[in-house]
Amino acid sequence: MPINFSKNFCKDYAKTPKEIREALKKRISLFKKNKNERILNNHQLSGDLSSFRSINITGDWRALFTDDNDVVIFVILDKHSNLYK
Repeated sequence: MPINFSKNFCKDYAKTPKEIREALKKRISLFKKNKNERILNNHQLSGDLSSFRSINITGDWRALFTDDNDVVIFVILDKHSNLYK
């Protein structure tokens, strides 16, 4: 399963603290092995973000992505509180 990162995601990544970037690398590695690993809490979103799925990076950080079963594209990286206002 190919994984890509949008330009926006890369910009978000560059702005995050180092510990979040390290946590993201670990979660992406886990995601590649099993995208439904329980700790990721991979789930479909609703409302304005219903076209995305989300995984947990830390207690407050989320990575949003699209998944058409052929290619996963990570689109947004941000704090839970910023995403779901």
